[in-house]
Amino acid sequence: MKTEIVTLCEERNVTLTAYLQEVGGEFAGIPRRPAALILPGGGYSMCADLEADPVAFPFLKAGYQVFVLRYSVGEASVWPNPLEDYEAAAEMIRRRAGEWKVCEDRMVVIGFSAGGHLAACAATMAEHRPNAAIPGYPVMAGECARGYQKTAPDVIGAVNGRTCPCFVFAARTDNVVPVKNTLHFLAALEENDVAFESHIYSNGPHGFSLGDASVGMSPQTVCSRVPHWVADSLEWLKDVLGDFGDGQMTEPRFGGRINGNHDPYLNIDCTLGFLFSKPEAMAIVQPVFSAGQGEQMQATDQMDPAAMMASIQNMTLRQMLEYAKVPEEVMDQFQTRLSAIKND
Repeated sequence: MKTEIVTLCEERNVTLTAYLQEVGGEFAGIPRRPAALILPGGGYSMCADLEADPVAFPFLKAGYQVFVLRYSVGEASVWPNPLEDYEAAAEMIRRRAGEWKVCEDRMVVIGFSAGGHLAACAATMAEHRPNAAIPGYPVMAGECARGYQKTAPDVIGAVNGRTCPCFVFAARTDNVVPVKNTLHFLAALEENDVAFESHIYSNGPHGFSLGDASVGMSPQTVCSRVPHWVADSLEWLKDVLGDFGDGQMTEPRFGGRINGNHDPYLNIDCTLGFLFSKPEAMAIVQPVFSAGQGEQMQATDQMDPAAMMASIQNMTLRQMLEYAKVPEEVMDQFQTRLSAIKND
């Protein structure tokens, strides 16, 4: 393994530490590796060592090229300096992907507390967005963020359909950053159809890092399941970034796409509620409910039409057509007609 430290901004003492593993040779079948960019916490007053190298090790073991960003803190943390530091780091990782043997389209950002705020900002408002984000016990709400850096933005209101998939974890008993930061962020992800997984542990202090003895945590101070976030997040990343499989890089099992509501053009993976909000799409979809495309789709006298629509509005058209056993060629016809409509 090679280690390289790059100074991104000498004036603000911003550095990017790269932990680079070999590829090819004894690692046959691995020409490049996914990248993990770690953003330690520290309330924008410091970058905590507890959330830097200790976190790098399990991701190195999992096969990642790992980078630790020590971003602008203290007086230099006025916004948008920290986000610009992230932008510089992400841009460099992708620009030097060939040299550093990184898959430029498989980068996850991992942040803790204030670093979790920065990771969420990267996921929601950065130019060089990550492909996945893992905020841990993160600061999210504007009021809470401004308690640490008065110019820091609200993240929750910035969530939109372009936000990357997120894995979020926190402790219910966190008495520094209230868990409602995480809960409100999750609600925003759900509202915008962004894929996520979340673990809210029953007990734990703020800043638990890996949550095990390697960082000084004991069973008396933290829920015994807290350390599981590392293994859980790595398993989740296989869904959204892919895996090494049997020594070979594999495609993601699930790309983080819940439905087609945010695609450039309409399609049969859009939800029924979304399609019914588009007059052009409704003209195509409505006949499905009146042309007898399967007995299952017919409303009965006992079913209120409005209640039926409310119950299926989150189903995709594809799911409804499959449920009705519509022939594949008919499904293709729906797809062709819908894909001609731009999703404005």
